[in-house]
Amino acid sequence: MANPQQKTLTGVVVSDKMKDTVTVRVNRFIKLPKYKKYVLRSKKYLAHDPGNTAKVGDRVVIRSSRPISKRKHFIIVN
Repeated sequence: MANPQQKTLTGVVVSDKMKDTVTVRVNRFIKLPKYKKYVLRSKKYLAHDPGNTAKVGDRVVIRSSRPISKRKHFIIVN
């Protein structure tokens, strides 16, 4: 059972050029109250990928974990 404090995000792999690491772009919609419309915002996360199984374009689920390196705090779940 997953810990409720662990954040789970869904995104698309945009880079797999590093060893055991992939870059995942996570999109989200935010509402701009002034203009009363929604806009797409995205953020890139580094995620641990043991075995280098994920490829560019794959949709993956990442879960927060202990810090693995300076910028890597997520692990690929699926």
